[in-house]
Amino acid sequence: MDATAPNHADLACLRELERKVLWLASWTIHNANHVRPNQDGLKIGGHQASSASLATIMTALYFQALRPEDRVAVKPHASPIFHAIQYLLGNQTRANLENFRGFKGAQSYPSRTKDVDDVDFSTGSVGLGVAQTLFASLVQDYVKAKGWAKDLPEGRMVSLVGDAEMDEGNIFEALQEGWKHGLRNTWWIVDYNRQSLDAVIREGLWERLENIFRAFGWDVVILKYGALMQEAFQEEGGQRLRDWIDRCPNQLYSALTYQGGAAWRKRLLDDLGDQGPVTRLIERRNDEELALLMGNLGGHDLPSLLDAFARARTHDRPVCFIAYTIKGAGLPLAGHKDNHSGLMTPAQMEAFRAANAIRPGHEWDRFEGLGRPEAELDAFLKRVPFAGKGRRRHGAAAVPVPAALAAPSQKALSTQAAFGLILNELGREKTELAERIVTTAPDVTVSTNLGAWVNRRGLFAKSALADLFKKERIPSTYTWDFSPDGQHFELGIAESNLFILLSALGLSHSLFGERLLPIGTVYDPFVMRAADQMNYACYQDARFLLVATPSGVTLAPEGGAHQSIATPLVGMAQDGLACFEPAFADELAVTMRWAFDYMQREGEGEPDERNWLRDETGGSVYLRLSSRVLEQPVRTMDAELENGIVQGAYWLRRPGPNAQVVVAYSGVVAPEAIEAVGMLGEDRRDVGLLAVTSADRLHAGWSAAQRARERGKPHARSHVERMLEGVPSHCALVTVQDGHPAGLGWLGSVHGHRTRALGVEHFGQTGTIADLYRHHGIDAQAIVRAAEALSPGRPVRYLKAV
Repeated sequence: MDATAPNHADLACLRELERKVLWLASWTIHNANHVRPNQDGLKIGGHQASSASLATIMTALYFQALRPEDRVAVKPHASPIFHAIQYLLGNQTRANLENFRGFKGAQSYPSRTKDVDDVDFSTGSVGLGVAQTLFASLVQDYVKAKGWAKDLPEGRMVSLVGDAEMDEGNIFEALQEGWKHGLRNTWWIVDYNRQSLDAVIREGLWERLENIFRAFGWDVVILKYGALMQEAFQEEGGQRLRDWIDRCPNQLYSALTYQGGAAWRKRLLDDLGDQGPVTRLIERRNDEELALLMGNLGGHDLPSLLDAFARARTHDRPVCFIAYTIKGAGLPLAGHKDNHSGLMTPAQMEAFRAANAIRPGHEWDRFEGLGRPEAELDAFLKRVPFAGKGRRRHGAAAVPVPAALAAPSQKALSTQAAFGLILNELGREKTELAERIVTTAPDVTVSTNLGAWVNRRGLFAKSALADLFKKERIPSTYTWDFSPDGQHFELGIAESNLFILLSALGLSHSLFGERLLPIGTVYDPFVMRAADQMNYACYQDARFLLVATPSGVTLAPEGGAHQSIATPLVGMAQDGLACFEPAFADELAVTMRWAFDYMQREGEGEPDERNWLRDETGGSVYLRLSSRVLEQPVRTMDAELENGIVQGAYWLRRPGPNAQVVVAYSGVVAPEAIEAVGMLGEDRRDVGLLAVTSADRLHAGWSAAQRARERGKPHARSHVERMLEGVPSHCALVTVQDGHPAGLGWLGSVHGHRTRALGVEHFGQTGTIADLYRHHGIDAQAIVRAAEALSPGRPVRYLKAV
């Protein structure tokens, strides 16, 4: 099939498929809301109007313009159109369409992990799929620059974006990053239907968009007039009609579209009628033809779209297509300002059925009601270039990971510094693991200890750029040389870009067939600035290592704005992300080694009965580190200790049979916990000290083991249950961490121990670590007071110190 100019027969097939796509999408939504039994009475929804505005554009793309190497982020509200197209191509099932928005049916918004059809990028949180295509294009350039994926043609990274979606700020943050990195091979197609969820888009938006995109080096293609309009403009009086269209306010155009041909006629004659050529142009068409003419915008005209897409394939510059459309085009909802989440009534659907010649009981038939022979349409679909190679997801072999990573040997060290040292040592080696690591940070490369790695491995750019300070012989600790050999992506101060880039890097094996092991560093408090983007990356099942540092009020002089409270809970709650908070360098080395392996796992199956975690499925990893220097323990890393670190906890001091108190801590408050246990040991026997390296994995394993027991496996036991089962029932637990106390407060529920959870619940002030630990009640004396309050028959000491 020719990519540039379909012949007459192919164009006729495309027009028929355009009708069928709109019918299937609309019927899928109608079936879910009006035909399928509704057990809970909730409106199911599905955005019939928002889907309809993209029916022609997506028909032109998927059935003609796209190639297998292209990747598409579909506007969330066009999900039914996407599923309809995939159904026609044989990638989606009727059962899933009938179960649209039902349990395990076709998803509300395209999902890489939940849908069976060929989804490239998950969408749903508006704006994120748009930026994802930009960063995926940069990752494609990275892979190509390394000489990998030589046999894979360069694809276009395409985003279908609603005009109201362009309000999302992260889109414009990404635009700037794309300009800095020389973006190529990216198409953004703006569905300019001039309506948002609540209202009609402000006048002149397209001009602002055009100016912004051109300023960042994009080509801008405006698709405003379809073939019928262009033909009418050539008629006598046509220029005046064009001028009227260009001046017509968005709200008026939408209202007249909804009202139909008679309303168009009255308004045009009132505004333009001259008893001459313009009047004749209008009167030459009946109401139906006039409505068809005024609705023939560029985004609904197949020849205009196909020509524009074919021209854009002749170069690799980024292109923004601003395609004028009508929200609800082809439906009785077209143009109404309230149609965003509106649904056709049963009566309207019956009229729509009749207009499409669909017989009752044949609603799902692929070629029902179409005017071309089934054999011709079926042959056309089998020749569609985009689907010519079947499913388009790639795979990549796992990168070998050594049995252990050497921990730094310094006597006193922070986990943040230890991370930099471990990564730098990896960078010294000529291994596949070192070659496949790619790092990035939102302008905090040096302050998160990535500097040594970058000095050794360089910054990535498609063309070389030397460090001028080095060239001029000016002394500097760091060398910022850019080249295609570099392995660090420099980003500006935008955490949303960090996570969307990590998402793109973490999907490289699937998108481009090449395994990357991305590491992103960020200040821990600012994880919250991009929580939606992080969730998006995890929802797509992207694989990355997030190193968030420094964390908590331990960053004492920085004050509340730079002190994180909620991130331990984020780490526990975020699906697809295993969260660790090591205290010591050897714990960190074990965790990083495990993370490099875990990020590459893609297995299926039942949970591992050793911990009831589904580790074989893999995922991303979050390390919550600190800049506080701690004295390092002198010990041998044996198999038992390593296993405890990975599973989430181990005993630094195992409690005896008469233990009255166990202190459980996580992360950087280890010295306070150790000191408190020493103080408690003066008048208590068998005091225990539990080092929690991952509350996330402990809790997940505990929950999974409980579910297993409820399902008939009475011997299921999680790691934390085994750790605490020897603790006497009368023993009290005191938990402490530099974060919200709820992160560890659940430990007492495992076996019913009385528990006092210490942590940080309010924004910190500036001060010393001692000041803030005392203020928030996570210092050694606070731990002792909590223990004594829980321990029966013991006086509460240190009241004078409060």
